[in-house]
Amino acid sequence: MELIVDYDNFFLPVADLETAKNFYKQTLGLETKFDFSDKGMTAFKIGQNEPAIILSSMQHAKPAIWFKVDSVIDAYHALAQKGVVFLSEPFEIMTGLAVEFNDPCGNRLGLTDYSKTK
Repeated sequence: MELIVDYDNFFLPVADLETAKNFYKQTLGLETKFDFSDKGMTAFKIGQNEPAIILSSMQHAKPAIWFKVDSVIDAYHALAQKGVVFLSEPFEIMTGLAVEFNDPCGNRLGLTDYSKTK
C-alpha cells in the first residue's frame, strides 16, 4: 500500500511576511495562490502545480515539506508502527487533517489529506 501519493506544500518560515511576500511576488514573479496574512501565511503557485510555497510567519515555524496522503489517520498509525515519532496527534486544517514529524536528520515533514473537500 502506497502511503504518500503526492507533494502537498513546501513551508518556509519568514521573519517579515510583507517583505517576503514582496520578494516572491515582485522579484520572483510568482502568483499568489492564497493570502491568509491575518493567520500568518501566504502561498505562491509554481506553474500549474497543486503544491505551493507557503510562507509562514507563525512563531516556531520551520522549513517543512508536506505530503498528500489519502488518510492522515491511516498513515499516522502505519508510520507509528514503523517507529515514526510524531510531533503531535493529527490536527485539523482548513482542507482536512495534518500531522508533522522529523526525519532522522531533523528535517520537518508533514502529512495532509483533503478529507474536508471530499
